Amino acid sequence: MATDNKTIAKNTMALYFRMGITMLVGLFTSRVILQVLGVTDMGINATVGGVVAFAGFLNAALSNGTSRFLTVALGKGDREEMKATFSTCFWVHFGLALILVLLVETVGLWFLYNKLIIPADRMDAAVWVFHLSVISMVVTMTQVPYGACLIAHERMDMYAYTSLVDVFLKLVIVYALTLFDVDKLKLYSTLFFCTSMGMLLFYRWFCATRFEECRVDFKFDKKKFKPILVFSGWQLFANIAISLNSNGILMLLNMFFAPAVVAARTISLQVNTYATQFMTNFRTAANPQIIKKYAAGDYDGSKHLLLESTKYCYYMMLMLSLPIYLLSYQLLYVWLGQVPEYCDIFLKLVVIQSLFQVFDIGLYTAIYANGNIKWNALTSPTIGFIAFPVVYVLFKFGASPIALSWVFIVVSAILGCIQKPFMLIKICGYRLEDFIPLYWNCLKVTILSSIIPVAFDYWIRTQTDNQYAIFLSVAVISVLSVCASSWSFGIDASVREKVLQIVKTKLRK
Repeated sequence: MATDNKTIAKNTMALYFRMGITMLVGLFTSRVILQVLGVTDMGINATVGGVVAFAGFLNAALSNGTSRFLTVALGKGDREEMKATFSTCFWVHFGLALILVLLVETVGLWFLYNKLIIPADRMDAAVWVFHLSVISMVVTMTQVPYGACLIAHERMDMYAYTSLVDVFLKLVIVYALTLFDVDKLKLYSTLFFCTSMGMLLFYRWFCATRFEECRVDFKFDKKKFKPILVFSGWQLFANIAISLNSNGILMLLNMFFAPAVVAARTISLQVNTYATQFMTNFRTAANPQIIKKYAAGDYDGSKHLLLESTKYCYYMMLMLSLPIYLLSYQLLYVWLGQVPEYCDIFLKLVVIQSLFQVFDIGLYTAIYANGNIKWNALTSPTIGFIAFPVVYVLFKFGASPIALSWVFIVVSAILGCIQKPFMLIKICGYRLEDFIPLYWNCLKVTILSSIIPVAFDYWIRTQTDNQYAIFLSVAVISVLSVCASSWSFGIDASVREKVLQIVKTKLRK
C-alpha cells in the first residue's frame, strides 16, 4: 500500500506541476484571445469546433476501451498482449477516422451552413475553422493508443515536461495575434492547429521510442478486436450522451441564441475545467492503481482505494468550488476585464454540477476495472439523454439559457448519487454500507465548511467596495474553512494520526 501511495503521489505531483503552468498561461491567453477575437468570434470558434468534436464520440468510446485493455495487460505483465492490443486499436482508429471525415464533411458542413446562427460576414472564417478541426480530428483519433499507453505506464511526468513547450507555443500564438493585421479568427485557428499537431506528433515519437508495444505493424488481431469492440460498443452509447451534453449543447445554444451566449458558456466551463483538473489529476494518478489491484485479484484493496480517492477528490473540488461560487463575478472581471452576459450565473451553477460529477466520474473507475459496462452503458446515458431534449423543449418555449444549467445539475446529482452506487452494488460486489460514509462525510464537510465563508462574504460586502480586498479575504477564508472541516470531520482518525506521525518524523530530521 505504501508503494502504491508513493506512486500516486509522484504522478499527482507531476500532473499538478503541468496543471499549474497550463492554468496560469491559459488564464492569461484567454483574456488576450477574448480581447483580440471578441465575444462573437470566440463563440463561433467554440461552436464550430464543437460540430467536429461532437462527431468524435466514436473516438472517445474506443479511447476508453484502448486504455482499459492496455492497463489490464500491463497489470498482468503480458507484453505480447499489449502489442496485439495496441496495433489492433491503432488500425481501428485509423479506419474510423476516414469514416468520420466523410460524415463530418457532408452532414456537419450542411449543419454549419443551415442550422447555426452565424453572422454572414463571419461564415468564411467559420468554414476555415471547421476544415482545420476535421484534420485535427483525424490525427487525434490515431493518437489515442499512444496516450492510453502513456497512462498505462503511468508516465504522467511526460505531460508535465511537455507543458513547458506547450506554454511557450501558446504565448507565441497570443503574441502573433497582436502582430498581424489579418482575420484574427483564421490566424488563431491556424496557429493553434499547428501547435496541437506538433505536440501530438512528439507524444507519438516518444511512445514509439520508449515502449516496445507502440511500434505499429500491419497485424490485426481479431481475438483482441472482439472484446475491445464489445467493451467500446457499450461505451459508445454513453459517449453519444456525453457529446450531446457537451459539444451538442453548445450547438443547441447557437441555434436559439447569438454566439455571444455560447462564448459565455464556454468561458464558464473553462474556469471550471481548470478547477476540476485539481481533482482530475489525483483521479488520473490513482486510477491505474485501482485497476491493477482489481486485475491482480485484490478486490478489497481496489475498493478501499476507490472510495478513499473519491472522497479526497471531492474535498479538493470543494476547496476550489466554494470560493469560485462566492467570487464568480470578481474572478471573471479580474481575469477577463469584461464579463459577458450570463457568464457569472453559468459559472456559479457549473461548479455546483462539478461537485456531483466527482462521484459520477470517480465511482465509474470500479466498473471500468471490472469490464462489465453493459448495464452502466444502458442506464447512465439514458439518464444523460434526457437532458438534451428537455433543454431543447425549454428553449422552444422561450426559457432563458440558464435553464440548461439547472437541468444538468439535476442529471449529475442522479448519476453521481443514485445511479453509480446502484451499478457498483449490482456489478462489482459493493454494498450500500460502503457508500454511506462517503456521502455522509462529503455532505458534512460541505455544510460545515460553507457556514463561515458565506457569512463572511455577506458581511464584508456591507463593509467595503474594494473588490480586491473582498476577493482575497473571501478566497483565503473559504480555502481554510474547507481544509479545516475536511481535516476535522472528513478524514478518519487513523489517517490523521499517520499524517501527524509523518510530519513529526520530518520535523525531527
